[in-house]
Amino acid sequence: MMAATTQSKIKVLIAEDEENLGNILEQFLTGRGYSVTTTRDGRSALEALRRDTYDVALLDIVMPEMDGLEVLRHVREESSPPEVIIITGNGTIETAITAIRLGAYDYLSKPYRMAEIDVLVRRAWEKRQLVKDNALLHDRLERSGANTMPEILTRYAPMQAVLQLVERVAKSDSPVVISGESGTGKELIANALHRLSPRANGQLVDINCAAISDNLLESELFGHEKGAFTGALTRKTGLFELAAGGTLFMDEIGELDLKLQGKLLRALETGTFFRVGGTQKVEVNVRIVAATNRDLGKAVAENAFRGDLYYRINTISIALPPLRDRTVDIPLLADHFLKKYGGAHPPRLTEEALDAMQQYPWPGNIRELRNVLERAVLLATGGVIHARDLPLTTPGAAVAAAGGGVSQNGARVSLADLERQHIESVLKQTNWHQGKAASMLGISTKTLYRKIREYGFQRPR
Repeated sequence: MMAATTQSKIKVLIAEDEENLGNILEQFLTGRGYSVTTTRDGRSALEALRRDTYDVALLDIVMPEMDGLEVLRHVREESSPPEVIIITGNGTIETAITAIRLGAYDYLSKPYRMAEIDVLVRRAWEKRQLVKDNALLHDRLERSGANTMPEILTRYAPMQAVLQLVERVAKSDSPVVISGESGTGKELIANALHRLSPRANGQLVDINCAAISDNLLESELFGHEKGAFTGALTRKTGLFELAAGGTLFMDEIGELDLKLQGKLLRALETGTFFRVGGTQKVEVNVRIVAATNRDLGKAVAENAFRGDLYYRINTISIALPPLRDRTVDIPLLADHFLKKYGGAHPPRLTEEALDAMQQYPWPGNIRELRNVLERAVLLATGGVIHARDLPLTTPGAAVAAAGGGVSQNGARVSLADLERQHIESVLKQTNWHQGKAASMLGISTKTLYRKIREYGFQRPR
C-alpha cells in the first residue's frame, strides 16, 4: 500500500499509555506518510481532538484519567468527528465490541501487526472521506431544491403528500409504520426514510418477517451464542446488532408470533436484548421502520398482535395508496418501466393498451405493473404493445366510484373477491407451484399460504 502523500497527509491521533508502544506506533505511521500526534491518557486525547481536526484516532481502551470508551462517547458528539479505531488487550474483547456499537470504526487486539494498523487507518480515512462527500452532496441537493426521492414517481396529490411527510419524519428517530397493500412501494419508502435521515451513514438492514420460520426468526433478529441450540457452532450476530447506528426495516411485521413480539417490545423500550442462549445484555441504538399489508389495529382487536407493541412502533404512520387510486400515475410509471426494460429503443403502448391499464384494478399494485410490462417488452413485436399483449387477468375491470368494490362485466365484485380470483388465477398459471405464484404476486410464500387457507383453496387432484 502506498504511503500518504505530503500534499494530503492523513492526520492521526494516537492515545496509548504504554510509552514504548506509543513511540513505535508514531514512528511507523510517520514513516508511512501520516501526520501523527501522540498522547498518553484519555483526557489529553480529548483535549487534542477538541483543539484540532483529525481524520483517524487510535484509542487504547485502558488508559489513565479517562478510558477509551469515554473518549469515544465525547468524540461522537462532535460535529465532524474522526473515525475511531479501538486498541484492546486480550481480556477486553467484549468492551471493544461495545465500542463498535457506540460508533467506532473497528478494533484491534494486542498484540497486532503494524501492517494491520496501516490498512485499518487507510480504510477508516476512506470511510470518513465518503461520509464528508455524501454530506456535501446532500447539502447541495437540499439547497438546489432537487427531488430528494427521484426513485418514487408520482403526480398523484395524496402520494406527493406522503413524500412530503417522509421528508419531515426522516429527520426523527421515532419508529415508523408503513402500511399499504403488497406492491405499493413500502420498501422504497423505508429506503428513503433511512437515506434522508441523520443515520444515513449507518447501515439499513432489512428482514422480511414472513419469509423466515418462527423458530429461526429470533436468532436472525437477535443473534445467538455458541451452543445455544443444535447447529449453533459459533456465535451469530443478529440483525439488531448489524443495524446499530442505522435503521432496521422489518417488512411484514404483522407476521411475527406473539412471543417474539414481546422480546421485540422489550428491546425497543430498553435498547437492550439477550442473544438466544446468552446471559449478557447487548446494547443497541437502532431506528425501527416497520411495514405491513395487514390492518394492525384490527389484529390487535383480534389478539393477533400485541397492543403495547403496536402503540410503541406506531409513533408515525405512513399509509400508501393502492395503484388503482393512482391512475394518473400509470402513464408515468409505464414509461419508466418501458425505458428500464426496453433499452435505447423501448416499445410504445397503444392508446387501447394504456386505457386497459388504467381500467385494470391492479391487485398486485406497482410490482404487478412492473412484471406485466417486463413481460410485454420481451414479447413485443414491431415496437408496439397492444392491449391483447398485456396479461391482465381481469381485462376491462374498473374501480367503482364508491364502496371499495369493482365493476367486472357489469357485475359488482368486492376487492376481496377480486384478490381471491387473482390469486387463484396465478396458482393455476403456475400449476400450483407456491414459490413461483408468490413471486408473481409479489408476496412471500408464508403470506400466500395464509391466503390459501383464508380463501379455502383446494389444489385439484
